[in-house]
Amino acid sequence: MDSTEQEQTAEATGVRSVRRALDILGLLTEDQPTVTLREIVDATGLAKTTVVRLVQTLEQCGLLWDTPAGYTAGPGLWRWAHLAHTSWELPRETRKLMRELVAEQQETANLFMLRGLHRVCVAQQESPQPLRHVVRVGDELPLWAGASSKILLRTAPDGLLHRIAAGSPHGEGHARQLRLWADIAAEQGFAVSRGERDEGLTAVAVPVLGRTGAVVAALSLSGPSHRFPESAVQRFATALGDVARQMSDQGFDHPLSPTK
Repeated sequence: MDSTEQEQTAEATGVRSVRRALDILGLLTEDQPTVTLREIVDATGLAKTTVVRLVQTLEQCGLLWDTPAGYTAGPGLWRWAHLAHTSWELPRETRKLMRELVAEQQETANLFMLRGLHRVCVAQQESPQPLRHVVRVGDELPLWAGASSKILLRTAPDGLLHRIAAGSPHGEGHARQLRLWADIAAEQGFAVSRGERDEGLTAVAVPVLGRTGAVVAALSLSGPSHRFPESAVQRFATALGDVARQMSDQGFDHPLSPTK
């Protein structure tokens, strides 16, 4: 094996180790804040010796912390979490507008932005009602359905629509439906989805425009379908449009915003 092949092999091994380490960290969630060595082995399918080596490295870097109940997020993640929070959090004025919107309309508000083949939730304000729809900040949802998708795909090229459709339950032919939905949303100024991804869920969304006038985000209200009759949809669309215009006038900016 020559030096080039050795370098390529070492690089592949390094990348594989990084992915495995990230898979271990990915096992930690709000519902499962700790994980045992046995659970890591079972979830990853890796040999115990490999898991032990990876866990020890993560501990040394402060990314995992050993407790009597198992391994939990280490203090080293706090700095990264704080950095991500300050980098991705929306301006105070934008968050205030969302709080006021939810206080008035009593449904959950979300702000989605386009990233690859997904829409990413970059802000959320939960409904105060006991029965409500919740999407966490950072969650990635598919683009093949949903009111926000119809807004974000308004000027999407055909190639992107076909890639989204190919990964959907409906197949590549769904690209035509995506284009139709996006065109209708552009014409009427808002979009509606009823049970397209989650049965019993309805959402209404409007565009937030950037400095160039392009759509940079979708602002939505969502909740149980029985609280979204047509009269409420029209009211929500009007309220959303008012808030979205204020966000646009403030100069909406975010790390996911297009550079052009």
